[in-house]
Amino acid sequence: PMQGTVWVPCGTMNLMLGLLLFVGTLLYSYVEALLKLLLPVKRKNVRGEATAREFARCQSRLVLWDVEAHGLKETATECEGLGATVHTFVVDCSKREEIYSAAEKVKKDIGDVSILVNNAGVIAAADLLSTQDHQIEKMFEVNILAHIWTTRAFLPTMMKNNHGHIVTVASAAGQFVTSFMVAYCSSKFAAVGFHKALTEELTSLGKDGIKTTCLCPVFMNTGFVKNPSTRLGKILEVDEVVKALMEGILTNQKMVFVPPQLSFALVSEMLIPERASNVLKKLTDVKFDAIVGHGSNQ
Repeated sequence: PMQGTVWVPCGTMNLMLGLLLFVGTLLYSYVEALLKLLLPVKRKNVRGEATAREFARCQSRLVLWDVEAHGLKETATECEGLGATVHTFVVDCSKREEIYSAAEKVKKDIGDVSILVNNAGVIAAADLLSTQDHQIEKMFEVNILAHIWTTRAFLPTMMKNNHGHIVTVASAAGQFVTSFMVAYCSSKFAAVGFHKALTEELTSLGKDGIKTTCLCPVFMNTGFVKNPSTRLGKILEVDEVVKALMEGILTNQKMVFVPPQLSFALVSEMLIPERASNVLKKLTDVKFDAIVGHGSNQ
């Protein structure tokens, strides 16, 4: 029989090699995830790095920003009592120029920021037509634009050193939609998207020393939302959310769900047909006080 040379186009060969690399990486990732479940993950040393009470227990150096001076002073006093060195700045995180100005003061007077935690957030629980224009603007200014401005302010030094950690405090409302929170959900979806896009960009730039973490908790007992309830379980206490976030930062987790079962709900939402998914949402029976229509309560 005649023998010949099998010619495989270069593009096809590259595609096949890429698929083999994908399969190998996929298998490696599953094995790595299994090992992390079975073995304790090494935690990073955060001595000398930043954020409030839990970091204060690590004898950290904290730079705290808040729009309200009295609450800022109380938090600073509490953190100092836990052993932290604390610097405070009154900053309105809805104002870009205030963020940039405070960031310059921090860099000049204190030094490099190793861990940036974007934690500011506001909400107006109401149907879309009852939500005022200024409320929508404020939610986007604080819940997402402030994250971008602070990151732009502190990222250059992190890039130069290839070292740092950027934390985005988002919400379960950035993964799952909820009625009477259209503007809030939109801003939190934007925050989650910002985290994912920033993570991808840092990877593309080869800045593997800069870590990112995004926190997505359900309702917390903070008064942020009035009278929340759900069949999914109890309303979270702040301390348990903070501990989950700290663990996520110390072990370089990309996404932290509180409670962790939210990650399964996210997967099931993609797999379950829409009609069945809607029935499941009704079973969760999420409730909270909101303005619906012309001032009526729901």
